[in-house]
Amino acid sequence: MDWIGRLNEAISYIEGHLTEELDYEQLARIAGCSAYHFQRMFAYMAGVPLSEYIRRRKMSLAAVDLQSGKEKVLDVALKYGYSSPTAFNRAFQSVHGVAPSAVKGEGVSVKSYPRLTFTVIVKGVEELNYRIEKREAFQIVGVSRPLFREIEKNFEIVPQMWQQVVADGTLQKLAGRMGNEPLGLLGVSACNDEEEWKYFIAVAGSGAEDGLEEYRIPAATWAIFPGEGTNRSLQELEQRIVTEWLPTSGYEYGNAPDIEVYLNADPEHAKYEVWIPVVKKGGDAAD
Repeated sequence: MDWIGRLNEAISYIEGHLTEELDYEQLARIAGCSAYHFQRMFAYMAGVPLSEYIRRRKMSLAAVDLQSGKEKVLDVALKYGYSSPTAFNRAFQSVHGVAPSAVKGEGVSVKSYPRLTFTVIVKGVEELNYRIEKREAFQIVGVSRPLFREIEKNFEIVPQMWQQVVADGTLQKLAGRMGNEPLGLLGVSACNDEEEWKYFIAVAGSGAEDGLEEYRIPAATWAIFPGEGTNRSLQELEQRIVTEWLPTSGYEYGNAPDIEVYLNADPEHAKYEVWIPVVKKGGDAAD
């Protein structure tokens, strides 16, 4: 089964467990990647974060249950995993714009978010440059901050971290340590399922003095995509990699961090590379 098929298998799992606490690691296992990469793929493919999709699906079904008039609001809240009526009311109103109690009456409009189905749409309008490189394991040294397992909760953490390293002089200290490959400032999302998730701002090298931290990047095969522009253009490149390149590339995500290599860290005119770990479909990490 290809990875689009596995994504749809994960959707089937979600649909069968909407009244339970969904395990992101289990969804990732079905999709054949890490929980981090699954959430990234899902958000780029669906245009909505995984947690938001799950919330919308639960609230769609909750509205149907309430419209039947046979279930109490509290019972429906508990059914979909909300132990607090206040939390359920807030989630319901954020989706439907009305309180759960109002849905029991006739003529009240609610929204329905249907089940997703993933398909491959090959655009092929604009070229996407890349190269494939195998690299042995290498060390990085820098600063890190823990990340949440729901990746949308990290959207403020990473930009704040970059601002901090500029303000406190850490960025200049790291720039002075450059010399090993890959050259450049590195933004590393170290988010495998066996370790605490962390984001590193670092350079290739070693030496954990001066408050810096070392981390080992495992040997891997990398798909490397060059780009330039603003932070928004980098995000657009990452979306194109997942939605346009990956489905028809013959590769799928490998078990290694995602890396952004900033060759020129000017926030408005940056030059960078996006490194994603890949394995050949049906192969292993050494392929």
